[in-house]
Amino acid sequence: MSALFLTAALLGNFSTRAQNANLPVTPQEIARDALASAQAGAAIVHIHVRDPATELPSMDTALYREVVDRIRDKNDDLIINLTTGNGGRYDPSAADPAIAGPKTNLLMPDDRVQHILAIRPDIATLDLNTMVFGEEVVINTLPSIRRMGTLIQEAGVRPEIELFDSGDVAILNTLMAEAFFKEPPLCSIVTGVRFGFVPLPETLLYARGLLPRNAIWTGFGTGAMAFPMVAQSALLGGNIRIGMEDAIWLSKGVKAPSNRAMVEKAARIVDELGFDLETPRQVRTRLGL
Repeated sequence: MSALFLTAALLGNFSTRAQNANLPVTPQEIARDALASAQAGAAIVHIHVRDPATELPSMDTALYREVVDRIRDKNDDLIINLTTGNGGRYDPSAADPAIAGPKTNLLMPDDRVQHILAIRPDIATLDLNTMVFGEEVVINTLPSIRRMGTLIQEAGVRPEIELFDSGDVAILNTLMAEAFFKEPPLCSIVTGVRFGFVPLPETLLYARGLLPRNAIWTGFGTGAMAFPMVAQSALLGGNIRIGMEDAIWLSKGVKAPSNRAMVEKAARIVDELGFDLETPRQVRTRLGL
């Protein structure tokens, strides 16, 4: 494959301005970074939102709508990918693990996709992982996955399947055997999250080999391996992702001044390797959006 697409992951749930003061937080800042990343070569922007007052992760549909509207006012082609990852965290209380602790945010599956049903973006993430995440656990049961996936697809939105470990791929293959997905699966192989896939070339080769044969996939890394995994994914036939959700550094000792700067560096890496970046219109055609 001589062409691939780049997803800019703008902020996520865990990066903070204490780590990097350039992190976009308000809807205006997030939309600004999305548009700048598109100018630098991103075909897709992956979006979380934050409460502007507290800077904490939010699922407020109005915040998502403001970001999307601000992007669409300037750019109709850019592909918008909204997260549904919030609402799966369980924090066992120290005194009784059967009682939810203060970091728990478990929600019914319908509640996790309300912003998707209201806004109908091009793509929405669908996490398959149940895993230790920090000091808590993330829980995504098969009934919850099936319900969220059904609602996303019925809304005319393309699911992006998030894969954090080999068991997640086993769930994907189970769903494929059920003919659950209407189209070839759009997948992200997430490496570098502690207790999940380790960010190594061998890991990406292994994970790629487990995917359904018709999968369209992106591999990416977090932290110090974010840019090395850009090269690895491209060389192994995948698409690429970069942004301040996944890393706060542009290079050793240099904090990223913006998501655009990270996209520009990733674009240079794949250009040096001989790959072209697909435009949003080309990706829309490839993905049937």
